[in-house]
Amino acid sequence: MVRSPSLCGIILAAGVSSRMGRDKALLPWPVGHPGGLRNTLLGAWIELLRPHSDMVIVVGGTNSPTLEPVIYSIGGFLVRNRTPELGQFSSLRVGLNEVLGRGRDSAIVALVDRPPIQPATMAHLHSAFLGALEQNFWAVAPEHGERHGHPILLDREMIEALLRAQLTATARDILHANATHLCYVPVDDARVVMNIDTQEDYDRLAMEKT
Repeated sequence: MVRSPSLCGIILAAGVSSRMGRDKALLPWPVGHPGGLRNTLLGAWIELLRPHSDMVIVVGGTNSPTLEPVIYSIGGFLVRNRTPELGQFSSLRVGLNEVLGRGRDSAIVALVDRPPIQPATMAHLHSAFLGALEQNFWAVAPEHGERHGHPILLDREMIEALLRAQLTATARDILHANATHLCYVPVDDARVVMNIDTQEDYDRLAMEKT
């Protein structure tokens, strides 16, 4: 029988949001909501991941002090990437080291500049991950319209592969190098492949039912 993994949520939120002009983690969510700590992109992601993980860790950068009120109000944990200028892969490694350091062995990795996926999609990915472990897969990622998306669920083997890699690599490089252990799961949720990079991207989501 395959062990039940001890999952930990990781939300990467250390970016400077230069194209948006304000911290995307603190954008109101759903779009148009008047605000509040929970009603932000970051708050929505924490609440989405909590039912599927033992804890949710947010990786911040220089913006960590402004993220703290949101994170702690919802029972999340904050870890700071001291060198966010090295890019997203450096934040991922900070988060994964924190997962292992807290005695967990699997992770759900989400990006704060993606709209939160539907709860049913998250539940489906979690279930698919548990099944994939029995088939010697190390990771599960959603697929929509032939495009691969997020969040990604990682088992211990893939976590260690990511941590062994050179800092100059990217997560995509490592996942592709271990493609035989990566399972793509088709989902009927376009949000898994959406980005929120600009104000126009964010405003476009107001047309959706959130």
